[in-house]
Amino acid sequence: MFSLAKLIKPALGLLAGITMMTAATSLAAADETRVVFVTHGQSGDPYWSVVKNGMDDAAKTLGVKAEYLAPETFDMAKMGQMIDAIAASKPDGMVVSIPDAAALSAPVKNAIAAGIPVIVIDSGGSKLTHDLGGLLFMGQDEFQAGVMAGERIKALGINKAVCANHEVGNSSLDDRCAGFAKGLGVDVPVMNGVIDPTEMKNRVTAYMTAHGDTQFVLAVGASGAEPTLAALDEMGLAGKVKTGTFDLSPTILQAVVAGKMEWGIDAQQYAMGYIPVAMFDLWKKYKITPIADYPTGPGFVTKDTAASVIELAKLGKR
Repeated sequence: MFSLAKLIKPALGLLAGITMMTAATSLAAADETRVVFVTHGQSGDPYWSVVKNGMDDAAKTLGVKAEYLAPETFDMAKMGQMIDAIAASKPDGMVVSIPDAAALSAPVKNAIAAGIPVIVIDSGGSKLTHDLGGLLFMGQDEFQAGVMAGERIKALGINKAVCANHEVGNSSLDDRCAGFAKGLGVDVPVMNGVIDPTEMKNRVTAYMTAHGDTQFVLAVGASGAEPTLAALDEMGLAGKVKTGTFDLSPTILQAVVAGKMEWGIDAQQYAMGYIPVAMFDLWKKYKITPIADYPTGPGFVTKDTAASVIELAKLGKR
């Protein structure tokens, strides 16, 4: 004889099981650490892609939800709006860069005042980070790194140089140029460049044509260094006019190995992506508080060491 009770009982058990699983899943999602990066550098940029790779790897390893946001161009108003919007969404932690203190200090300070813990990476520096109430700064002292670069070039007997800046107005890149001039001990003109590689190459070509006595070109990032190398190659000046750059890429490292570039200055930005994710996860789960800044550079990668990190650069780790 057909029994409705026998049919309903297993169904109710199945429903209860599904309900418990859904509740457990919802609880796990609620407990998941959420970290949001808001930087001025797009994820496709040679430098910032490494930061994002570090973030993604940490998130995957630790089971953290991590997001990476940046304006499509170097747009401080847009970036400030992004910081405001993310703060309103109440993440467990926010990671920001501060390339323009005047434009971004208020949004960052407001986020911190709203109870969002903030780690500053790459640009902004230690003093500004702590003045705003940030937990810590991760990166390198850009001015001092520039000084060290200038001192290295001065030791080669060079006194005619140019700083090729592809993003004038970015305080970190401006500091790199200023520090370089101090280390070299002479005035160093700044060539106003652009992100677009073709136009950057054209500007380097025009500058070198007009200033044939230039002995050294300092690029302040891979976005300027690679077009600079291409321009000098095309002009037949590769290896004759010495070059160096901040940051790394496979192309830069290959140029260092080939003797076309003196060195690349490594800020180890993979750590800037990876470590904040781990720090905020520890903060949420175990109330472990980061208490000190974390210098990631500078490190000069020269011909002696470049070959050992080319493959890592190709993988987006260096």
